[in-house]
Order: sequence, then C-alpha cells, then structure tokens
Amino acid sequence: MFNFLHKTFLHGRHTITASSTHKLFFLPNPSSLISLKFISSAGNQHSFAVSYLINSCGFSPESALKASKHVQFESPEKPDSVIAFLNNHGFSKTQISEVVKKYPILLASDPEKTLLPKFEFCDSKGVSRPLLVKIICFDPSILHRSLESQWVPSFEILNDVLKSDEKTIFAITRYLAHGPKTYLRPNVNILKENGVPESNIAKILYHHPRIFFCKPDQFRESVEEVKRMGLNPLMFAFVLALRALRGMSKMTWKKKINVYKGWGWSEEEILMAFRRFPCFMSISEDKIMGMMDYFVNIMGLESSFISARPGLLVFSLKNRVVPRGSVAQVLLSKGLVEASSLSTLFGSPEKLFLEKFVYRYQEEAPQLLKLYTDKLDFSKAAQK
Repeated sequence: MFNFLHKTFLHGRHTITASSTHKLFFLPNPSSLISLKFISSAGNQHSFAVSYLINSCGFSPESALKASKHVQFESPEKPDSVIAFLNNHGFSKTQISEVVKKYPILLASDPEKTLLPKFEFCDSKGVSRPLLVKIICFDPSILHRSLESQWVPSFEILNDVLKSDEKTIFAITRYLAHGPKTYLRPNVNILKENGVPESNIAKILYHHPRIFFCKPDQFRESVEEVKRMGLNPLMFAFVLALRALRGMSKMTWKKKINVYKGWGWSEEEILMAFRRFPCFMSISEDKIMGMMDYFVNIMGLESSFISARPGLLVFSLKNRVVPRGSVAQVLLSKGLVEASSLSTLFGSPEKLFLEKFVYRYQEEAPQLLKLYTDKLDFSKAAQK
C-alpha cells in the first residue's frame, strides 16, 4: 500500500494535509496479488499508476489497467494531494473511492488550481457541503469544467429562472457540458419570448433538462410546432408537449401515431389527446400496444373511451392497471360504478383507491380485496 506523503498543501484559507492518517482504503489481500501480471503487462510507463489505483483506490486489476491509459503519474504526490483535498472537504473514504472510480483522471488534477475554485464558488453561494459532495459523486467530471466559461454562466442562467442557489447548483451538473451560452440561454429566451411563464420554464428546466440541449433554431421549430398543435404557451401542458416532442425523433413520433391509428384513433382524436395530456406520447410503442390491448380486449372498453382519457395510458400495466382493472371489471359488471369513474379508480393513491372502490363495496362484492391483493402479489412475484 502506498502511504500518503507527510506533506501539507496550503490552498487559500484551506489547509490540506496528506498524511498516513488519510491512507486509502484497501488493505492488500491475496486476490490483489493478481495485479502483478497486469502491472507487468502495462509496461513501465503505466505500472505505478496501475499499482496506485489497485492498492490505494480499490480498483480491480482490469479496471486499473484500463484507467491507467487515461491517467498517468509516476509518483504518489499528485494523486495523494487530490485524495487529501477531497478528504478535507467532506468526502468519506467510500465517496472518494466512488469518485475516483468514476473519473480516475481527477487524480491528475492540481487541487489548488482546478478543484478549490469550484468549492469556493459553491461556498459563496451558500451550498451545503453534503449537497456538493452528493453532486460530485454523481458526476465527478464537473470538477474539470471551466469555472469562467461553464460554471459561472450556467449558474447565472439557471439561477435567473430557478431563483434558488441550491436548486441551481443541483441542476448545474446537467448543463455544464452543453454550452450554457450557445444552447441554454437562447432556448430559455425563446420560451420567454413566446409567453411561457417563468414558473413553468423553471419546472421543465429543473426536471427535464435534455430538451434544451439542441441548437436554438431546432428548439424554436419545436416551439412553433407545439403552438400549431393548439397548445397554449401559458399552460403547463405546453412545456410538457415540448418535452414529448423533443424527446423523440420524427420517425418515432410517426410510428407512435400509426400505432394509435391502428387502434382506430383518428388524427383529430390523437391531437385532442395530446392537448389534454401530452405525456401519453412519451410511452413506448410496446407499452401502447399492451395498455390498449388490456383496456379494449380484456376490459371491453371502447378505444375512443381511452383517447378521451389518455392519462390512463401512463400507469404501470402490471403494478396498477391489471390489479385495479380486476376490481373495476367486477364493479362494472355489478353496476356499482360507471365507466366515467375509471380515471379516478386508476389514478387514486392506494389508500383512497381501497377506501373508495374496495372497502366501500364489501357487502356487494366481498371478493374484491382478495382479488386485488392476489393480482398485486402475482405482479410483484413475476418481477422478482
């Protein structure tokens, strides 16, 4: 095992001590001796890096050899300084190992020039250290993004919409690699120009960032297409429709349209369904077929009934629709409920569903609870 050098790194107001107390992480074991043949096969140029990654960072011999092609060092000073820096900035041994395994090139960083400025920037925004650690563990590569050209402009653009430093830092990882000035700002401005409320922009920006990762002319074209479909930019359905449209290729969009047409939906019915509930176009073709088959062929509902209630299609077929559908079929056959109540039956939280559609009819249909739990148990068992 390679011990950390007894050396102190002074980084601004932070003191980083690399000593034997920070030794990472894994005691040698017999299996790690296999590494010798990998080290020899790596050649002199990479042998130290391979040894360090195995003995100090917990890499397997194979992954160490692979990583050594991208990160090279011939002494422990630099990697020790990086590990010491992370250790002194709130990372546990397990988290450091996780970070290094995801992004081994980080070990070649200069902590003072590359890492510290990002931590100080987040500190200045009041971001808690546990949150920052969580974000970096999720995507360590953000530490190699430029503070001036990526971190700062991304923060300014996102914070202008999200109105929260913490939310902005949490979201920033998804935008750093996608040209904040080239894509993010222009596309946000396109939505603003079209009257989309900032609150709706913030929601879609935070939860579904991928729709912004395109050239502004392509983004504007999608916005205009959604408007032509008759959706109101003031409504939240507008940004959901934009997300659905930008989430697939034109070819995939056409294929899904044809699947719905195969179930008897007209183009006008599909358009009306999209205006009501845009998310129904985001489900896969296989799921569309499975859901429609169950509702039409098993439950005996009209296809047009589903087109008027497209939200029914987004539920899980196995975990919700089939178990609750078995209850619905009994209630419908006995005339205890009308078909118009099916949206509530399938959409209610579990507790409300049981109270309103199972316990309420225990006298008229005492088999409901067993029928429902049996179907639910079968579904769960099938997924194991």
